[in-house]
This record gives sequence, structure tokens and C-alpha cells, in this order.
Amino acid sequence: MNVSGIAGRYANALFDLARDENALDQTAEDMASLGRMIADSEDLRRLVRSPVIQRSAQAAALETIMEQAKMSALTRRFVGLVAGNRRLFALPDMTRGFAQLMAHHRGEIAGEITSAHPLSDAQLAALREQLKAAVGSDVQIDAKVDASLLGGLVVKIGSQMIDSSLRTKLQNLKFAMKGAG
Repeated sequence: MNVSGIAGRYANALFDLARDENALDQTAEDMASLGRMIADSEDLRRLVRSPVIQRSAQAAALETIMEQAKMSALTRRFVGLVAGNRRLFALPDMTRGFAQLMAHHRGEIAGEITSAHPLSDAQLAALREQLKAAVGSDVQIDAKVDASLLGGLVVKIGSQMIDSSLRTKLQNLKFAMKGAG
């Protein structure tokens, strides 16, 4: 499996390096952690997206963050290279691409579940089992919360999407009412 674009080329290269160094699991953990940090911090997103901040300052800031998070030397070298090549804007996509490559390597399918409220571990486990039964292989779930759904779930697996959210049901009812009037 190959992930495309700039982010895909970097993710593939990191995957190959990590496989060669027998560091796939550690690198996957590091990249997932880095992806979560970027998603959770507006300041970090600004740092990786800003074309105004010098390469050296971006690289130094990220090196400090990764050192504090106890990330591996391979991950730190990789992010340093990305910063040096002025490609940090694509780092979030690189983390997602690497996760896709790892899921494929493990024989898993990547899935995204969005709910109105955080799901418990038991609920996630039950969903994982249901999805495994439906698709025939393990599903790596990326759980997100979107309060605007009001209730229900939106499940995305590959190119398929099942939207059972209350928001969508209300929108469909609204359209049906307009058509009837």
C-alpha cells in the first residue's frame, strides 16, 4: 500500500526506515502521539503551518517538544528533516499516512467514528467487534467528538460512510417537510 502526495512520500520513507531498524511499533506510537499533539494544540498547529517562522526555530521547537515526550531518535531525525525541507505544513498528513501504512501492515482497516459525546472503552470495544464482524478484519478506530451531531454516530471505513447522527436525521426531515409543503 502506498499513500500519495508529499505527505505520502515522507510517510512511506519513514515506514521503510522504521521497518529496516525494527522500530515500527515505537515509530507508530511516536507519530500517533505527534499527530494528537498537533490536533490538540492551536499553537503547535500555527508553528508547523507558519511560513514566517525560520526553519531552525521550527526544528528547535519541535525537537524540544519531542525530547520532552521521549520520542525515539528516528522520529526526531525524521521531523528534523521535514522541518529542514520546509514541509512541516504536511506533518499532520504524514502522521495520518503513517498510521494508514501501519494499519495495512498489521492487516487492519482504518476507521473513523465521530460521536456527539466521548465513547467509553466498553463502547469502543463493542463497536470494534461489530465493525470486525461487518468488514471481516480488525478495525483501527480513530474516535472523534463533534457535539454538533446532537446524538448518534458517523462511521467512516475506507470510502464508506454510515451517518446515523441525529443532526442528519433532522436535516433529512427538514428537507422532506419542505418538499411536502
